[in-house]
Amino acid sequence: MTTTLKSRLQGDLTAAIKTRDELRSSTLRLTLTAIQKEEVAGEAARELSDAEVEKIIAREAKKRREAADAFAQGGRAEQAERERAEGEVLAEYLPKQLTDEELDALVAEAVREAAAGGAQGPRAMGAVMKIVNPKVAGRAEGGRVAAAVKRRLAEG
Repeated sequence: MTTTLKSRLQGDLTAAIKTRDELRSSTLRLTLTAIQKEEVAGEAARELSDAEVEKIIAREAKKRREAADAFAQGGRAEQAERERAEGEVLAEYLPKQLTDEELDALVAEAVREAAAGGAQGPRAMGAVMKIVNPKVAGRAEGGRVAAAVKRRLAEG
């Protein structure tokens, strides 16, 4: 039984090949390859859950963002643009990302919750992250969440 997210990727790949959408088909092909590698990585081949497939897509999207930044800094605008476009294709398969305001609101709530439990100041970081991470669940990158928590704790 194929996961729904993986079968959606496969269906979209087939459609992209038919419409000769090179960007979309190569991006989806690379992502499906990453998923297949993960499926056979353990001792026994297995199907990945949608959550696991989503993590791989998020990892691939992050690689594209980092590559785009590197190419842009290296003055290679064309490659940077290509990486950004591939990242946008992948973003369609991920939960909508939180805005800074939404993230700050979740962090503020988690800080209040942690403080109620006795965790305060910079040492509360772990407690706050434990509370906020499940609420964010794939809708913001870990580094972004941690930065928001640090900011909020510094404000005290």
